[in-house]
Amino acid sequence: MTQERHILVTETDLDRLQRLIELHGDGRNAELVEMLEQELARAEVTSAQEVPPDVVTMNSTVVFEDEETGAHRRVTLCYPQDARSDEGRISVIAPIGSALLGLSVGQSIQWPVPGGRTRTLRIVAVPYQPEAAGDFHL
Repeated sequence: MTQERHILVTETDLDRLQRLIELHGDGRNAELVEMLEQELARAEVTSAQEVPPDVVTMNSTVVFEDEETGAHRRVTLCYPQDARSDEGRISVIAPIGSALLGLSVGQSIQWPVPGGRTRTLRIVAVPYQPEAAGDFHL
């Protein structure tokens, strides 16, 4: 959010995320939903069949590095109803979730997190992407 960079979103993810924004845009997570909406506004949209396998799409498993600490974390980007932080399932409307969406391996982003801080996250790997695995209906 703090820097312009190229992100890719599939048509299917965009449709589903726009419905999510409509449902949650006025709720207690309105500010987080707005951050997601801003990310989607700058995204390039592609078909699920044409998205490169190293791009973080919905339900992808991604390994990212916090460039400040060097710590790596493996998470699965999911919809709010499927989020389970203790299982590494991060909601797309969580600050880090919306930061990861659409990035590809090697890309970094500076992203505000609770407490007024900013973290720089770099995508290290996308070990699982539904589209690359042929799972188009997740």
